[in-house]
Amino acid sequence: MAATATVSNVRAGSRREVAGHSDTTGALILGADYRGLGAARSLGRRGIPVWLFKEGGHLVAATSRYVCRRVVWPSGDDNNRIEFLMDFASAHDLEGWMLLPTDDHAVALISQHHDVLASKYRLTVPPWEQLRWLCDKRLLSCMAGRLQIHQPWTFWPSCREELAALDCPFPVIFKPAVRTKANNLSTPKAWRADNRDSLLARYDEAIRIIPHENLIVQEIVQGGGEAQFSYAAICKDGYPIASLVARRTRQYPSDFGQFSTYVETVEEPQVIEPAKRLLRAIGFTGLVEVEFKKDLRTGEYKVLDVNPRVWGWHTLSRRVGVDFPYLLWLLANGEQVPEARGRAGECWMHMSADLPAALQEIRRGRLSLVGYLRSLLRPMESATFTWDDPAPGLLDLPLLAWALGKRFLRRNGN
Repeated sequence: MAATATVSNVRAGSRREVAGHSDTTGALILGADYRGLGAARSLGRRGIPVWLFKEGGHLVAATSRYVCRRVVWPSGDDNNRIEFLMDFASAHDLEGWMLLPTDDHAVALISQHHDVLASKYRLTVPPWEQLRWLCDKRLLSCMAGRLQIHQPWTFWPSCREELAALDCPFPVIFKPAVRTKANNLSTPKAWRADNRDSLLARYDEAIRIIPHENLIVQEIVQGGGEAQFSYAAICKDGYPIASLVARRTRQYPSDFGQFSTYVETVEEPQVIEPAKRLLRAIGFTGLVEVEFKKDLRTGEYKVLDVNPRVWGWHTLSRRVGVDFPYLLWLLANGEQVPEARGRAGECWMHMSADLPAALQEIRRGRLSLVGYLRSLLRPMESATFTWDDPAPGLLDLPLLAWALGKRFLRRNGN
């Protein structure tokens, strides 16, 4: 079922003429980090009103000139947040506005309460019965196996004793099967085990943060940024309308990246076919990024993860001719989405984060100083800075320094 199918009609009181579109409403973005910033700019530049929910320390988008109103995303359990969203739409006459999540927790929240929220908002994610096949890595592994899509060896132990007896291909990582809260730099994305002795120790570390029933153990696909690829697309009923392929050349941290820092669009047809097959199998409607890693030993492109939302480098899409947030807005509003394929050869950088990422790669001998400097000379899309909206880019550096400082203190036990 498409995400727009159960949405109620837009109330006449909230309609207006915007950028050549009649009967246009706005967008309510859940999240104020640079992912939300990119979406706000994409829509705001076209005169579409944007309201922003902000939470925690990720506030860079809140300074954007394209945000009309900023609202504190309330604390509390999921039911309280759903009630707040419903009351908020009624109180501010926002019925028919697009609801755009920017992190995994918000995606799951909206998807799991799809029927209720769809009575007020235009939704950009499918119902949970469909979406869980992408968000739950155990179900994703089962789906990939059924579709004969290459993937890393994956297992989900039911208890510590079962893990102790496990015969697995080292090195491996532990990571959550479903992300139940927003990511942050102070929480590890994964825990690595290189041998039998470290397997249980890393498991014990992980379950202090994540319930044991939500942990999976997965083979590490060797290789650096040269082996990391993504297929990104706007889909309707499982078929891509606009798409691009990218290589995630650098990330931070370099081992299990919380986010990409340097990304290039490329031609890599071997990731397109399996991604299309996966999305078609569940009939996906919306915006999606399917992550792959090339196994340098076998040449196989193995599916790692799926993001059914805006991701860190999604603003690269504007530079290559497939501005994803705006195309998603067209799709959610039932308008025609032009078919397009993003051109190769363009790049994107999160400058303040890419420097520490590059230094890590240089220390490990995987990047030369000349190679790094050469990458800076290419025309590129910035993650945060634009001349028409400079304030978020100026704020980004101190905010990132604060977040990285917290991570450093955490790692050193302070």
